[in-house]
Amino acid sequence: MSTTKAACCCDCEDEGEKLRLIEEMTAEYKAQGKSLIQVLYMAQGMYGCLPMDVQKVIADGMGVPLAHVSSVLSFYSFFTTQPRGEHTIRVCLGTACYVRGGKKIVEELQKMLGIEVGETTADRKFSLEVARCIGACGLAPSMMIDDDVFKQVRPEKLPEILSAYSDSAQEGDEGK
Repeated sequence: MSTTKAACCCDCEDEGEKLRLIEEMTAEYKAQGKSLIQVLYMAQGMYGCLPMDVQKVIADGMGVPLAHVSSVLSFYSFFTTQPRGEHTIRVCLGTACYVRGGKKIVEELQKMLGIEVGETTADRKFSLEVARCIGACGLAPSMMIDDDVFKQVRPEKLPEILSAYSDSAQEGDEGK
């Protein structure tokens, strides 16, 4: 696990202030007998990910072993220890999508973006993930970028699809 800091999504600028807020939050939730998952969710909202130093503060504040915090993080795919990109690409590799070319879509995206599954581009524009099913089996292979579903995806369609998420296209959200 990396201790790389992610850009904070909250209003506070100071690193110490963010950690103090997390300490307060963990104390409050521990006193109320509330869920560790809720604390992790809010902390990830502040940081964009959950680096090791944040995990330690949460574990100490909630009175649970660091190993327990790490196991919850690794179990739920929503949580991440690495900063994610502005856009998350999820390629379906369920049976229908895999058989109809989902693996080729992943391979082409890896080439285009210069990253592996689970990584984020250097410019933090895209993160690449796989999904087991996104519910578009009849029009496989499919993929999602953020909440947008793309069906019957072919490798040659990928440059056009990704261009809709470039800075110039996002100004008016055209092309989605």
